[in-house]
Amino acid sequence: MLYQTSATASAGRQGHVATDDQLLSVDLAYPKQMGGSGQATNPEQLFAAGYAACFSNAVLFIASQQKIKLSQAPVTANVGIYNKEDGGFALTVALAAELDLPQEQAVELVKTAHQVCPYSNAVKGNIDVALTVNGVAL
Repeated sequence: MLYQTSATASAGRQGHVATDDQLLSVDLAYPKQMGGSGQATNPEQLFAAGYAACFSNAVLFIASQQKIKLSQAPVTANVGIYNKEDGGFALTVALAAELDLPQEQAVELVKTAHQVCPYSNAVKGNIDVALTVNGVAL
């Protein structure tokens, strides 16, 4: 194992969550759209932040493996939550990468990054992830 961490939530979406090292320690609240105060972060925001950072790093990793000079790989993760028809809840994810590369090269880089990113591999088969590169849907 390369790395392992843990986080503890005290009271679900209306409580507090902190990592074992206390580097992340935040209050949680339902977003206004779900009837909450919107005065604190929520799990979808935390997931979006983690996925965006991880996917950006996967793009940079693949670029370095392929000897492509790329110093930044901005990725925006849009995460939504919805009611499933059969009960329960599910997530939606859309990743938008903006790469300063020729479009064909950028597309191939993002496709390969999607194969190696730990978040992408974790949700594969469970959440459809929509990808766009430089504003063009894949």
